[in-house]
Amino acid sequence: MNALVSANLLAQALLFFGAVWCIAFPTRRIYPMAGKNGWYYAMWALFYFVLLTNPIFVVLDWNTGVWASPLRYWVAAPLALTGALLFGAGFTSLGMRNTSGLRDGFVARGPYLLTRNPQYLGDILMFAGVTIAANSGVVLVTHALISLTFVLAPFAEEPWLDAQYGEAYVAYRHDVPRFL
Repeated sequence: MNALVSANLLAQALLFFGAVWCIAFPTRRIYPMAGKNGWYYAMWALFYFVLLTNPIFVVLDWNTGVWASPLRYWVAAPLALTGALLFGAGFTSLGMRNTSGLRDGFVARGPYLLTRNPQYLGDILMFAGVTIAANSGVVLVTHALISLTFVLAPFAEEPWLDAQYGEAYVAYRHDVPRFL
């Protein structure tokens, strides 16, 4: 499991530094972009690797942490369920192309009327719930790191959204909070 954890952490570091790069150098961004290229596929490969390995850690490192009480499920379940519903509603409203970072039209409906980033917020809540339920140090670290990347991602995407959707996005950004 140590090699898999190390590979996950390396993938997460690359995703994190990719987000930081896009924030620091918005004119030389690697995500989102106008179309599919090597950076696009590399970013998504890293992202899916992280998302597919995290459940393995949940199973293999289940209940090895300090909060073994079953009361944790009363906290975890509402967080995970709320996160999953918010993510699902965001994905349904935004669509696959927009979710994938490819321009497919400006969206300001559904959960996007309450938060500009319902998918990221939903993921963060879902990861928090799963982390609490799993009671695992490994899961805590890996979920905290991907959540940090999800917090940074809107800062990387917003200059691109400004350029793609102009005044409509600027007005939307003014009226709707980034997260809550």
